[in-house]
Amino acid sequence: MENKITLPIGMSNFTEIRKNHYYYIDKTGLIENLLQNNLSKGTLITRPRRFGKTLAMCMLADFFDIRKDSRALFDGLYIAGNKSLCAEWMNQCPVIFLTLKNIDGLKFESAYDMLTAELADLFKQHSYLLDLDQMDASDRSIYERLKDNRATTAEIKKSLSFLTRIMAQYYHKPVILLLDEYDVPIAKADSKGYYDQMLEIISPLLGTALKDNEFLKFAVITGCLRITKESIFTGTNNFITDTISDNRYNEFFGFTQPEVTKLLTDTHCEACAAVIQKWYDGYHFGNLDIYCPWDVLNYIQKVMATGTQEPENFWEHTSDNSVIRTFLERTDFDVTEKFETLLNGGTISEAIEENLTYNVLTSSEQNLWSLLYLTGYLTKVGSTHNLSETLLKIPNHEVMSIFQKSVTEWFSDSLARSNRSSLFEALWNEDADKLTEILSDLLFNTISYHDYAESFYHAFVARLFANAGYIVESNYENGLGRSDLVIKDRKLRRAIVIELKIAKNKDCLADECYKALQQIEEKKYATKIEQDGFKKVIRYGIAFYKKECLVM
Repeated sequence: MENKITLPIGMSNFTEIRKNHYYYIDKTGLIENLLQNNLSKGTLITRPRRFGKTLAMCMLADFFDIRKDSRALFDGLYIAGNKSLCAEWMNQCPVIFLTLKNIDGLKFESAYDMLTAELADLFKQHSYLLDLDQMDASDRSIYERLKDNRATTAEIKKSLSFLTRIMAQYYHKPVILLLDEYDVPIAKADSKGYYDQMLEIISPLLGTALKDNEFLKFAVITGCLRITKESIFTGTNNFITDTISDNRYNEFFGFTQPEVTKLLTDTHCEACAAVIQKWYDGYHFGNLDIYCPWDVLNYIQKVMATGTQEPENFWEHTSDNSVIRTFLERTDFDVTEKFETLLNGGTISEAIEENLTYNVLTSSEQNLWSLLYLTGYLTKVGSTHNLSETLLKIPNHEVMSIFQKSVTEWFSDSLARSNRSSLFEALWNEDADKLTEILSDLLFNTISYHDYAESFYHAFVARLFANAGYIVESNYENGLGRSDLVIKDRKLRRAIVIELKIAKNKDCLADECYKALQQIEEKKYATKIEQDGFKKVIRYGIAFYKKECLVM
């Protein structure tokens, strides 16, 4: 049977998805929920990236916007069944929809330019407001300046509240404000070093629109973090916040199990259910198990296009994953054991702080665990006997692979920056005792996963000698078999053959070293290297047990 389903990969425009008949998982129940909950002035919904925030906001804009006729877009969807709600609300309200997700720049000036350009586009969209006969002459000139990107900084700071007032006067109705990814400019500014300058703009821009604004019916705001301490929402009464810990809107961001099951059936990809669950499930919003929609759609698209069911890490391409690296770089936090527990599929218990401020995100270990939780790198799996703490784990294979890659790169980079002269001196001088001491210290300080499998030790030793001017050959085709590691110094025509073994316990380390050395001789690993013209070939047997090692 021909598969005619088209998935909306990377699309967040609700109108485009519906008009062009892309596959759409019905999230219109969010409208009903919002209106039932939203007797207040505003709702802030925080979710990790790639969980459908922008698409949800586009859907809300299409539903409420008084300038549109959206009946055909919502035909057949859940919300269309609520006739009275649709009659009262569909296309009945003036709407301002603004996304800040593109506000970025290496310096404040370039980010500010991006922001003013975005605002100018917004004012151009609503140029019809200039037809308002009663518009005050000074208001008209301010509007023109904002539209033409000539506004003063003070006018930029008040631009959203200004637009709500003009729009309310035009329609004789209060305005709905939809603000997507509100915290992106602050997050980017913090990472690039102009946090205070950006906050000085964003705080009044949002604050004046949200606080005591008589022209505002209500606001819906999305972002990654709830940054109330940033003073943006200070003094904003009746403000509802919905984070990944809450249940209010948990089913409307990300895919639920029934939605994924139906999607797999509709795309004839039922055979992929186990892979998708293992790799892209495992997030918990409130008490609901959630899949990452970005990953699920990309994976199914790949299966439909290529027929291969091999999973892929789609999430890591959407961010630099620097938060994990930031954590690892902090030598004042002793998190090695906790990371090892997580990397081996275990849980840790941490106190989560949901009221974070961007400029102090990395100031404490608690803040960093909270950040990993709120941005989706860790997920809640339950509460502890200590009610102030939360049980956390890595949600799935995809995020696990990001952690492993981050740890591997961090360790390699740390080694590259460190002085390894004593290591190489002991190596070439055949000082096995000194090597045992150095390797044991390094092993104690690294972060292990794969439960101390041979691959872990192999990679550990290989990285020690990488990027140091030597030729490093891993599992080198050699003699009568494959030696674990060969290190060659061509300039001085010397080489080292290393065979690795894992001991059952600490007492067996010496026995395993003897076995390793015996294997090097029996398999003649060194002979071919000597035949290639190397004058000196040193043989080492190294045995490991957890974080203990012995070199002979």
